[in-house]
Amino acid sequence: MDATRLRRAIARTPLAPVAAFPGRLARVARYDAKVLRTSARWLATSREHHNYTYDLTRLSREHLTWFVSVVCDVPVARVRGYLTEITGDAELRRHIEQATARSARRGLADRRVRYARRVGWYAIVRATRPAHVVETGTDKGLGSCVLAAALLRNAAEGHPGRLTSLDVNPEAGYLARSAPWSDVVDLVVGDSVTAIAALDRPVDLFLHDSDHSHDHERREFDAVEPKLAPGAILLTDNVTTTGVLAEHAERTGRRFLAYRETPLDHWYPGDGIGVAW
Repeated sequence: MDATRLRRAIARTPLAPVAAFPGRLARVARYDAKVLRTSARWLATSREHHNYTYDLTRLSREHLTWFVSVVCDVPVARVRGYLTEITGDAELRRHIEQATARSARRGLADRRVRYARRVGWYAIVRATRPAHVVETGTDKGLGSCVLAAALLRNAAEGHPGRLTSLDVNPEAGYLARSAPWSDVVDLVVGDSVTAIAALDRPVDLFLHDSDHSHDHERREFDAVEPKLAPGAILLTDNVTTTGVLAEHAERTGRRFLAYRETPLDHWYPGDGIGVAW
């Protein structure tokens, strides 16, 4: 009996789980070894302790491109062009590297610029040309800079807009405090729900990226709902953890889609983008 016929015969017996165990163990071991190597390299080379940065795999980037194309109803080739814009923005990249190196928080930040899913935020702003973007959770200001870069491009094409970025930490947003990006960014310190309630102009694009608890995320979307302009888009950076935006979309009669990123050469499994429109 040849090996193939023997395996098939064993598969039909009570010995099948025992016979399959070595192969299953080898597959798990190979996967775990890859994760351990990646984790060890990250521990030795990165300073980040949260809000990890990384590049996307080529396939994940392509999936993101199509995601934005569907949500914004624009040709996928145009979205690819937007992603090329932001990844090729040498001035912004140089600014982030230099501002990170000068920052008092540089001991917990990597100088290497990696945008991950934030390039999707950029493409959505470029495609929809919002007059007012509101972001909760500024942190270093990497996402704020990406959003500001999109707004500056839109303004150069005759479609000006501003970003209101909210954070409870007065030290947040140090990357977004330099011109020209700061020219279109209003950094607001305080509780996000309270600050949203105080907004004095309609919101065209809202991004939740602050306290990722279920309750706080829900409170933010409830607070911003009466502030939204017609046709506004809602984004969440918390879509891999909660279903808050999906629930909000169903309750308010919107469509909803989710994208999950795949980081390139990183131990972290990645986050995603949830969108309601």
